[in-house]
Amino acid sequence: MRFLKCFEIWLHNSIISKRTKHREGVGVSTSYCGLSISRNALILFAFLWPQLALAQAGGKVMQASDVVILGEVHDNPTHHEAQARFVRAISPSALVVEMLTPEQAEELMADPEGYRDRWNASGWPDYDLYLPVFTAADVPIFGAAVPRDVARQVYTDGGAAHFSGDAGAYGLTAPLPDDQQAARLDLQFAAHCEAMPRAALGGMIEMQRLRDATLAKAAIDAFEVHGGPVVVITGNGHARKDWGVPSHLARLRPDLTVFSLGQGEDGGTPEGGFDLVLDAPAAQRPDPCLQFGKSAQ
Repeated sequence: MRFLKCFEIWLHNSIISKRTKHREGVGVSTSYCGLSISRNALILFAFLWPQLALAQAGGKVMQASDVVILGEVHDNPTHHEAQARFVRAISPSALVVEMLTPEQAEELMADPEGYRDRWNASGWPDYDLYLPVFTAADVPIFGAAVPRDVARQVYTDGGAAHFSGDAGAYGLTAPLPDDQQAARLDLQFAAHCEAMPRAALGGMIEMQRLRDATLAKAAIDAFEVHGGPVVVITGNGHARKDWGVPSHLARLRPDLTVFSLGQGEDGGTPEGGFDLVLDAPAAQRPDPCLQFGKSAQ
């Protein structure tokens, strides 16, 4: 802790130094709190400490929350390692997962290792990324995935027709505000490498809205049965506070304390607002736009 205090003093002095246009030579040792600390060491610590401090502080707040939403980029191993650590630290009463239907969640709980082949045929990233997250706490798992046959019908019927709860309460019967509809269209257009006409993307927005509502309902159901904290495992797009799962929980259950974690890659911050954002190296993946004859670069 003494070193951390010295880091704070150095950071303060560095800000003052910049304001007065005073410069010190790189690598010069400086004495703070009776410690001789090289400037290079302090600069390195400045990059490393924020991630460690944020994760530690965020973990304490998560433990005191009723619902904790842990976002991810689905194929990023570092994101899943962080999720598993947080689940162990939080010791939740239940998990809610985007990747499994209720029936699939029951199968996985009955035989986690035996579910491997079915998972690997599902199209989700490797099971070894997710299994440590699902087994980090010995608690019930609530599946919140929309079945594929239902998902296909959403494109023509809309999400409200296929929601198991009160569609009106979850906002599925009302059109989105114009600015949000436009923003969602922009996101889908970019996600599909600008290869699909915007007019064809409305069904995908309906699908995302249904998934948000289904995850939120599952979190509420899990809390009502088991109490808190409930941990939700999902992508960053559903964890965002502006229109994702947290927005439904804030409207429908304002009595619940909700914490949302976003996880970025290579310094990029996921959109939508989070209580905490952690960074990680980007996963090695092929360019998704090559299948459209384009490149994301």
